[in-house]
Amino acid sequence: MRIASSCFVALVCCGLVRSARADDGMWPFDMVPKAQIKKDHGVDLTDAWLDHVRLSSVRISAGGSGSFVSSTGLVLTNHHVASDCIAKVSSSGHNYMDEGYLAGKDGAEVSCPDIELDQLQAMEDISDKVHGARAAGMSDADANVAVKGAMTKQEQECQDRTHLRCEAVTLYAGGKYMLYEYKRYTDVRLVFAPEATLAFFGGDPDNFTYPRFDIDMALFRVYEAGKPLAPAHFLKWSEQGPKENDTVFVSGHPGSTGRLQTKAQLERSRDTIYPFVTDNLKQEAALLHTYGKQSHEDDREARESIFGVENSIKALTGYQGGLKDPALMKQKADDEAALVKAIKADAKLSASYGATFDDVAKVQTKVGAIYKQFSVLERGGDSSILQLAKTLVRLPDELAQPNEKRLREYRDSALDSLKLELFSGAAVYGGVEVVLVRAWMENAARVLVGKPILEKILHGKTPAVAAQELVASTRLFDVYTRRQLFAGGKPAIDASTDPAIVLMRALDQDARAVRKDYEDTVEAPMRALGEKVAQATFAVRGPSMPPDATFTLRLSTGVAKGYKENGKDVPWATDFAGMYAHATGKDPFKLPQKILDAKPRLTPTTKVNFVSTDDIIGGNSGSPVIAVDGSIVGLIFDGNISSLPNRFVYREVTERAVSVDTAAMTEALSKVYGADTIVKELTGH
Repeated sequence: MRIASSCFVALVCCGLVRSARADDGMWPFDMVPKAQIKKDHGVDLTDAWLDHVRLSSVRISAGGSGSFVSSTGLVLTNHHVASDCIAKVSSSGHNYMDEGYLAGKDGAEVSCPDIELDQLQAMEDISDKVHGARAAGMSDADANVAVKGAMTKQEQECQDRTHLRCEAVTLYAGGKYMLYEYKRYTDVRLVFAPEATLAFFGGDPDNFTYPRFDIDMALFRVYEAGKPLAPAHFLKWSEQGPKENDTVFVSGHPGSTGRLQTKAQLERSRDTIYPFVTDNLKQEAALLHTYGKQSHEDDREARESIFGVENSIKALTGYQGGLKDPALMKQKADDEAALVKAIKADAKLSASYGATFDDVAKVQTKVGAIYKQFSVLERGGDSSILQLAKTLVRLPDELAQPNEKRLREYRDSALDSLKLELFSGAAVYGGVEVVLVRAWMENAARVLVGKPILEKILHGKTPAVAAQELVASTRLFDVYTRRQLFAGGKPAIDASTDPAIVLMRALDQDARAVRKDYEDTVEAPMRALGEKVAQATFAVRGPSMPPDATFTLRLSTGVAKGYKENGKDVPWATDFAGMYAHATGKDPFKLPQKILDAKPRLTPTTKVNFVSTDDIIGGNSGSPVIAVDGSIVGLIFDGNISSLPNRFVYREVTERAVSVDTAAMTEALSKVYGADTIVKELTGH
């Protein structure tokens, strides 16, 4: 049954969505509640202002956000977003994570091997075209396939027509579908990065905390046709940063939230998914730390993986803390109970949606039986070698099918990005790969115990031995080998004796089967039910919330202000004086020598970090913080620990976004690193 209604789509598309408070939400740019923002903040956002901010913002394929900040293509983002590039252009002789990097002093503006930047050009509603793929009488499983095929078709037609990167975006759990058109940039070069010890000062102990004292920044430059890009839109640089109680906006790409999920979905995340993922990450982190302690070079090679794993663990722990909070879960339960009561009180709504929430709960009971196998066999682990092997094994079979019938990650509109990763010349470190393959195999041994497929993975060996042998024998570290396998197509893949290829080839049928089982059992019914939940919510309450985050461009509104915690006032901003006081001289509270030497030159009261009530989540890292006049005044790099449960319910009592102040970035560039040319490019003087 087709469950989207023209009424729902019209409400969303005609801009009738309103929030009780404009600050509660990460709003797509075509849905920004301008009237509510004016009411709450006295700020009149124009379409020209929104267009300028949108076209100044970029999505970074490493998993974060950024913005154009100069007329010659400089892009500002976080060090921890840029670290994927920084680590890959480093070597045993030049460790730019430790040393920092300044083009002109340390070398040329160096190309990042496999980073893409996406600039959102246009948005088009394709809801009717996608919903129309669900024919009367279709099963949920068949409808799920048809909907994804329609999304792929719309993407390809758009790409053929515009020559842009086109993505079909699911909003409101399928209540609305949008086509986003992106300008894609792949010639991205590193211009500046401070030492990691300054960017991530305080290390994991300070991560997701506040007060903070981090200069978590980096600068790329985008090139086009071999020359620096001259973007038509970029954010004017503020040398002073914001003032306390200023209204500030964040334009970025939040990854995902679960505010529109039902209580049953949140309970499944709490009881099954988050514990499973967190436990696996902790075991992976322990192996990585053991490896990194062997030598300084091993530590360099493992550092990026360690940061990613530890950051994920801390984030998941925060999310889990929210779902274990009786007050938060009671709020969700009471909210859902009131909605169900209103639905059942209306005969028409009850006929359409009376069983919806119970049906969601029934589907969620099936997740536990399949999720772990799906995670192990289809999602796989963090090993680059195994992911490369899986891609090579699947590509010939997928490319032999019509575009609309392929797995979504192999559709034509995604192939350029897939090939960028597949043929990246970035170093893949053997020692780290042994750890990551072993971690995946150990997870497989726990989940697949007693199942015949485990023999295909381990062949009777321990995960430690099997991982060591596979990594020692594979040739997939060599990009030319990967190119030859790709060019040879299915005959080359079928004939390959490379152990990574052999393993992924042996697992492919089982992995595809568990994926189909998951899609038919969980994804397909939840696509239909999620759409009904949105329908029911809007029917009772009107469209009062933005859609959950989807790593697409959003605007959030907030105020730069502190908060009270445990009876104590937490200041809205920190300064250089506080940074030096926070330093102990021992890791992770050891400042780099350059900033120690620069202490007499720095103004102690210059703001370093500040907090605001802007609504953010993972993926917003690197987002610009923007003043009412459209200038950039800060750089999002974190949220405090209490903000993590905002993934499910937005609150702003103690919950805050944490940013680097442009005043600190300006002063550090000039007085610590002598990057006066960059400062002039940013400020115009």
